[in-house]
Amino acid sequence: MTTTLFHNCNLFTGTKNEVTPDAWFTVDDDTGRLTALGTGNQHGEADHVVDLQGQYVMPGLVDAHTHMMMDALTNKLYYLTETEVTLQALENLRSALRAGVTYVRDCGAAFDVDIKLNKYRAKHPFVGPEILPSGRPMSMTGGHGDFTEGEHGETTWGYLVDSPEEMRHAVRLAFKEGAKNIKVMSTGGIMSATDQVDDTELSLEELTMAVKEAHSKHMTVAAHAEGAKGIHNAIVAGVDSVEHGCYLRPEDVELMKEKGTYLTPTLIAGYTIPKFGQGKLPQYMLDKAEAFLDVFFENVGRALQAGVNLAFGTDSGTPFNEFKDAPLELGLMVKAGATNYQALHAAGLGSATLLRVDKDYGSLEEGKFADFLVLKENPLADVSAVQQVDKKVYQHGQQKF
Repeated sequence: MTTTLFHNCNLFTGTKNEVTPDAWFTVDDDTGRLTALGTGNQHGEADHVVDLQGQYVMPGLVDAHTHMMMDALTNKLYYLTETEVTLQALENLRSALRAGVTYVRDCGAAFDVDIKLNKYRAKHPFVGPEILPSGRPMSMTGGHGDFTEGEHGETTWGYLVDSPEEMRHAVRLAFKEGAKNIKVMSTGGIMSATDQVDDTELSLEELTMAVKEAHSKHMTVAAHAEGAKGIHNAIVAGVDSVEHGCYLRPEDVELMKEKGTYLTPTLIAGYTIPKFGQGKLPQYMLDKAEAFLDVFFENVGRALQAGVNLAFGTDSGTPFNEFKDAPLELGLMVKAGATNYQALHAAGLGSATLLRVDKDYGSLEEGKFADFLVLKENPLADVSAVQQVDKKVYQHGQQKF
């Protein structure tokens, strides 16, 4: 076993609201895992030594909601081919890692490209975060997921399901392909032209079937849920996380706490559309986003104050929401009412626990993978420190950027 000693740093492990000065840690170069952590002088020999020069070290970001297939600038949604989706995904993943995102859950990829890339990298590594794939999402016919794809329109972005039995079959198909999470479209959304944000789409019975089938196969369930009724149905059905939660009602905040449901706000996805999309996006997208943005922040803030389980997600790939901008979500969470620690915890152990990978990721502890960022400023004092463009990014103890 060869080891590397990283020393002379201010260490935020992600487990508590404090930075440890004059810290060091060692990494097994063969496994990429942390073997020891401490302060002051490290006793014992290491094969390699890295002086971090008093900078701040924190866990890599775990982004629980991305769309690696999407180009945030062209915003092309229809008739995408598998080739262009794959090339876009590889570009996005590299950009995500450069921004400090070391683990992602993809929440819906045409052609199951996230699943395929995750399998491919075992023999042919590429630069990017680790991936927890969902494959194609579950949508009702005409709903938020019914996008025509393929050069000749031969497929759709999502599985189209219109009954509990069709949902059962679709979840089993996703399981067969290699999905580790099931994404369900509980409501309408901003990017779909056929519906409104508060449309209730998949029924309670269909959502309940998705949860039953997924949980029986050790998969999680993430619900795209923006409208109040669809949010409620998703929570009652037992999904693991509500994604977005724009019109989250106070009574459903309490229900989420009772059931342990996570909220992944993706505030940046709502923020970028009206800010950068004027004259560039279809009017229906602008109208939908502008109608709920203030209420969105208020509702997320109420959930934060109530202590709902919080995950970090960006919805990267949606309009003008580039993967390189993932750290901006931390600042928006703070704007909504989170403390710096709440936001950083969500981006580490919060998301890792939701994704059931907290044994290996989400914090810097002995035995876990050494995925970490090196920053000039203290992120606990100001989360904008994570936006540093030239920060160092380590994955499994190896510097990637």
